[in-house]
Amino acid sequence: MPEIDFDAERTYLEGRFSAQEAFRSDRAKVVCGYFEPGQFIPVHAPESDLVVSVRDGTGIVREGETTHAVEPGDVIAVEAGVDRGIRADEDGRLEALLITAPPPTDEEHGPVRRGIKRGEFEPDREA
Repeated sequence: MPEIDFDAERTYLEGRFSAQEAFRSDRAKVVCGYFEPGQFIPVHAPESDLVVSVRDGTGIVREGETTHAVEPGDVIAVEAGVDRGIRADEDGRLEALLITAPPPTDEEHGPVRRGIKRGEFEPDREA
């Protein structure tokens, strides 16, 4: 099993969140997620389960209609097909380990790309 070193993977991007892939198989994908203040993964609902383990900072994790305020040590699990999104608070960075099983498809990430492009945490589901 590969060791995941958050310090070695730490990368922040100016215009969007950073997802540094730490592990991938046909069954699961693990990334280290780094968010500058206010950065986000837009709400979307791929057919994969998600586990978010917050390592540092504060923010929110959307799970369906529920919005969880998160801080270090919190773990949120979201079932496949349920809306989910992650956003760092405006006053600080957020770091989290993100595990998806199975890995989402490129098509399922369409709402993520649209949301980032438009600066929308909750993009529409249209093409």
